[in-house]
Amino acid sequence: MYSAIAKNKRNTVFIMVFFFILIGVLGLVVSYLYSPGNYTIAIVVVVGAALYAWFQYFMATRQALAMAGAVEIQKVDNPRLYRIVENLSIATGTPMPKVYIVDDPAPNAFATGRDPEHAVVAATTGLLALMDDAELEGVMAHELGHVRNYDIRVSMVVYGLVVAVGLISDILLRMAFFGGGRNRGGNSNDGGGMILLVVGLVAAVLAPIVASLVQLAVSRQREYLADATGALTTRHPDALASALEKLEGYGRPLRKQNSSMAHLWIADPLKKGALERLFSTHPPIADRVARLEKMGGSF
Repeated sequence: MYSAIAKNKRNTVFIMVFFFILIGVLGLVVSYLYSPGNYTIAIVVVVGAALYAWFQYFMATRQALAMAGAVEIQKVDNPRLYRIVENLSIATGTPMPKVYIVDDPAPNAFATGRDPEHAVVAATTGLLALMDDAELEGVMAHELGHVRNYDIRVSMVVYGLVVAVGLISDILLRMAFFGGGRNRGGNSNDGGGMILLVVGLVAAVLAPIVASLVQLAVSRQREYLADATGALTTRHPDALASALEKLEGYGRPLRKQNSSMAHLWIADPLKKGALERLFSTHPPIADRVARLEKMGGSF
């Protein structure tokens, strides 16, 4: 478990380096399209992306709660949910997170926050109505697993940088189509310039796709790890497996859908077609259940 946490912290650094290299390349292309030989724009782009990611690091929790329509509760508001989270926090030595409820019939739950000391867990009213106590405990142990494994930090950093890459790529595409070639010494038809323009356009199109694929890979692996962490916490992997099967059988899209925070939920909150499922932020529930059942046989 501790090795997984340490690996997650290292991954945060590696992911940030990868994204800043990607952002730097996009910045260089923007510099070329706007002012060849002047790297000021590239520097501004990288610094701006870093500031945006830093802003997201501190503000993403509030944004996620607002987008989900989550309301903070105390023990008197929902003793069942609050006590389950409280007991799990005591058992694992994790600081007690703030507890929220989302008024939505779709069964789901999520965790967010920049570290265990500033964590939040939330459950929908649909989840509370559907799950028995053991299943609800399994779900909340999964969410606290995200907190303990620092998945919530990785998710926020990746989310902020993916958005930054998308914004820069959009600007680059607009410049290439509407402003490209104006500042290249009056010779916008030279062969080298056209090659660089094509490279820039390809980079602008592929960069958001690559960034999203990295986000998906990170998110899917974090779900498997949180499942294992939750099962080890409760010593009852079958309860979490049962909860996941209910989420698949009774799941429905959330009323407040937002693709930017889809990776935070325990089950995919969006209604997807066949193509979209290929880019899902979550691994197939059948695979997750199979892993948990295998764990159950080892207890």
